[in-house]
Amino acid sequence: MTRVNLLTGFLGSGKTTTLLHLLANKPENENWAVLVNEFGEIGIDGALLANRGATLKEIPGGCMCCVNGLPMQVGLNMLLKQNKPDRLLIEPTGLGHPRQLLSMLSAEVYQPWLQLNATITLLDARQLGDARVVANENFRDQLVAADIIVGNKSDRWHESDRLALQRWQEQFLQGRPFVTTQFGQISLSLLDTPRGSPRPIPQPEHHHHAPAPASGIAALRLEGQSRWRRALNEGQGYAACGWIFDSETVFDTIPLLEWARLAPVDRVKGVLRIADGTVSINRQGEDLHIETYASAPVDSRVEMIHSQSSNWNELQSALLKCRLR
Repeated sequence: MTRVNLLTGFLGSGKTTTLLHLLANKPENENWAVLVNEFGEIGIDGALLANRGATLKEIPGGCMCCVNGLPMQVGLNMLLKQNKPDRLLIEPTGLGHPRQLLSMLSAEVYQPWLQLNATITLLDARQLGDARVVANENFRDQLVAADIIVGNKSDRWHESDRLALQRWQEQFLQGRPFVTTQFGQISLSLLDTPRGSPRPIPQPEHHHHAPAPASGIAALRLEGQSRWRRALNEGQGYAACGWIFDSETVFDTIPLLEWARLAPVDRVKGVLRIADGTVSINRQGEDLHIETYASAPVDSRVEMIHSQSSNWNELQSALLKCRLR
């Protein structure tokens, strides 16, 4: 049977970083697969997680639990049939609701094939001080559905964050395991924790915000001779704008990083080609993390998410000025 874990957490809680840590420590004799979903259609996580020793399937363009879970079922069935993984890690979008996804994974049709283990939910204690995040139904219900809660990014917490976390634990933890870490560095042993007793999870109020991509499970690609293109997405109180550039486009590193750092948006993620290879950008609020690699990416991708629609044309104009060629 394929051992399955759901890895959830609100926007910017560190899900992809945690996945990268887990994949870096994967036992060599095991066949792993990752099913990842993103709010936008660009497919940043797919670029970040590619060539990490696991089979990867992407479901871009919104919540994988919506539209009766059809894109999710297609991606899941393909992985099980073609790859027969020993372990499957599923990362829904930070704006995704866990109820329908957990219901699907525990359905009778999958019981001969899947062993559904603990749902692991990441929580940045600073989120508890953001009224907009705390009021979000997906944030609340992700924590309700969790079997294990990981307090991530503890190196960035202030005393007020720790006090807010303590108050939250006293009211909502309800005896569940709580692990504190940073940079998503959790033990692989957590993945084999059995699923806890199912807790009542509220029915999500949101509806799918856009039609599923035509392919159902494919990230955005360039068409014909296009050098770049843009994709917009809205729903659940958030808006996303992403760009994809061809493999020949090279960005000037310093102006690009300044563009990402100063953009008036909540979230920036990207994997882009620079003169020295590749830079990955991950910004949540004022937290900016960058990494560089010597190898060049297949193409360049960057996406922004904000709690309201932004002036995407202005941000796009500034981004295009960051190109060397």
